[in-house]
Amino acid sequence: MIGRLQCIVLDCPEPAVLARFYAALLGGEVDRPDPRWGLDEAWSTLHSDGGPVLCFQGVADHRPPQWPDPAHPQQVHLDIDVEDLDGAEREVLALGATRLPSAAAGWRVYADPAGHPFCLLGAG
Repeated sequence: MIGRLQCIVLDCPEPAVLARFYAALLGGEVDRPDPRWGLDEAWSTLHSDGGPVLCFQGVADHRPPQWPDPAHPQQVHLDIDVEDLDGAEREVLALGATRLPSAAAGWRVYADPAGHPFCLLGAG
């Protein structure tokens, strides 16, 4: 092993806003003090419960990916298991997510408030 995953970083226009979105979706603590990095208006974090740390880096000229357009690559996306796909959809839409086109059964694609795609996968 060469290293260990420290965090996953998403570029976005408003780091604190996106950190709160993912905290509401996944649980965890926004901007918990951590000796590995500083926190400011250009950097926010989410220490998720039992999972990796998500970090949100401010980018002034953020251009979100476009689903599923290869001219605007996804850059990164997250797959999230949920018990109730319809209920989870209602909750993420209320948080500010946008539903994106997808044709697969059992999972749905969304964009977070900064445009990053993520998938909700129904359990079962």
